[in-house]
Amino acid sequence: MAPTVSEAAPLNCFVRARREALHLRPGELAQQCGITRQALHSVETGAYVPNTLVALKLARALSCRVEDLFSLPADAQTEVSVQVVGPAPAEGSRVQLAWVGERLLAFPVSGEAGWGQPADGTLHLPESAGSAGPAAGPVRGRVQLFSGPVQARRTAVLVGCDPSLGVAAGHVARHAADTRLLWQSASSLRALRSLARGEAHAAGIHLWDAESGVSNLPFVQRELSGVRIHLYTLWSWEQGLIVARGNPLAVRGVADLLRPGLRLINREEGAGSRALLEAWLTVQGLSAAGRRRLPGYRTEAGSHLEAAGRVAAGEADAAPGPRSAALALGLDFVPIQTERFDLVVPDAHLNHPAIAALLAVAQLPTFRAEIASLGGSDPSHAGEHWQTTG
Repeated sequence: MAPTVSEAAPLNCFVRARREALHLRPGELAQQCGITRQALHSVETGAYVPNTLVALKLARALSCRVEDLFSLPADAQTEVSVQVVGPAPAEGSRVQLAWVGERLLAFPVSGEAGWGQPADGTLHLPESAGSAGPAAGPVRGRVQLFSGPVQARRTAVLVGCDPSLGVAAGHVARHAADTRLLWQSASSLRALRSLARGEAHAAGIHLWDAESGVSNLPFVQRELSGVRIHLYTLWSWEQGLIVARGNPLAVRGVADLLRPGLRLINREEGAGSRALLEAWLTVQGLSAAGRRRLPGYRTEAGSHLEAAGRVAAGEADAAPGPRSAALALGLDFVPIQTERFDLVVPDAHLNHPAIAALLAVAQLPTFRAEIASLGGSDPSHAGEHWQTTG
């Protein structure tokens, strides 16, 4: 006799969202759990709450925990304790929340990019936090929630430098109900180190190793040694030199960066574009000391779009970066190298509902078409697994 479900009770149910993210039909899931399609429909619509046995079978079939599928409404809960990621922001800052492992983390929503993003609440810091400094350890605080429970258990944090990751987050929101992907902008090396610190579920990286000629894998093996890691293709993209509209200085390649008077804008240490620039200049015969003498080499931009913006403003003549950043600001581009951009996921987070949704939408024609439309990126293998390490 098939297991039954218990009487209705107040409960947040995410079974349908998880099932759809994994592309399972209702009949398939019901059969795996030994219940009828009608019973599954009642569970997914909130008409009934499953008993313990059915809940455990659902979690096993959907490769997640029971608490990922069901949660109690916390209408009375208006404040939660959190750990703040990064330097402590100002008192009252807007934040978004996500559980990473057993820690509830708060990510400030700030700057122009965060202006239109919805936040989960406002951060309140202990009086000592303002004087603690970056070396004093993790900063804890409390978040005043805007409206009761938030979807922190179904939120995955994705760290990386390419703004296209924000496009990916938008597709996840459209295709996987009650699931959220938070994109945090950071250089590729910083993104890997966020994973190592347990501050993210996945990282988008592009780090070309000039010595081996292999992208990303050597850095993953070094930064996440001993951890089982999965690498998925997101896209390949054109990297080169971002130059002013019309290319008035007739820059044709890396050798032109050695011209007297030509001004660079560089990326910060740990950025994939900086690693490429250093490799390109090494091929031109420049030592580390010689590179540092180039005008603007030691002037750093914190993102691809910031670097392109400095070129657009006339503050620099060239910057390393992807074609998509040049096109976004109406600039010209000199292609030099095609490079992999990969998704790095620790095994512990592979079955997170938002990561599963990201890997699913990455293979949809609509997602691939939008990434391709940004210019210079080939997403034809997006979402495909290509390597496991650790």
